[in-house]
Amino acid sequence: MAAALACGDGAILSHSSAAALWRIGFERRDAIELSLPSPFQKRHRGLRIHRRPSLNLDRDLTREFGIPVTTPGHTLIDMALRLDRAGVERMINEADKYNLAHPPGIRRALDRRAGEPGVAQLRRILDRRTFRLTKEELERRFLPLAAKAGLPVPLTGQWVNEFEVDFYWPDLGLVVETDGLRYHRTPADRLAIGSATRPTPLPA
Repeated sequence: MAAALACGDGAILSHSSAAALWRIGFERRDAIELSLPSPFQKRHRGLRIHRRPSLNLDRDLTREFGIPVTTPGHTLIDMALRLDRAGVERMINEADKYNLAHPPGIRRALDRRAGEPGVAQLRRILDRRTFRLTKEELERRFLPLAAKAGLPVPLTGQWVNEFEVDFYWPDLGLVVETDGLRYHRTPADRLAIGSATRPTPLPA
């Protein structure tokens, strides 16, 4: 908040600082990053200021804990220019987990911002065949392995026989869990996973 106030009207937290505020960022930065729609001549130690005439405060600005900040969707677009595919996927997963932004909403935001920096990169990541929302890093790592093995894209986060499973292929009757022994340590836990692969008979 102090950084935004120091830069005057229209200053909003952005890029890595916005990602950190939304709890979806993992990039360490020494300076607080802000964006301004108009030229800003002053220099402040510890601040990195982006001059962005195209910034639309009605569309791109929101507040978190009273701090002016770019929306989660706009933050993802900004960070797509800096991070590799794995880093952006991780941010999308975190945004979904915290109920900040979901792929359909992100796609709509991209359509409204066609041609802006970062939009094309983020769209390519969303369009990759193996990308699906997951809860854990292990799940994200598993999807390319499944594709390499020739498996179709699975459903994720589905409920099967009263259990929430990581990956589910209904046509194959196959469930895969990637949480490891931390969550499936006991015989009862492993029995639950095994029973989930046996579809419940449908009523006549």
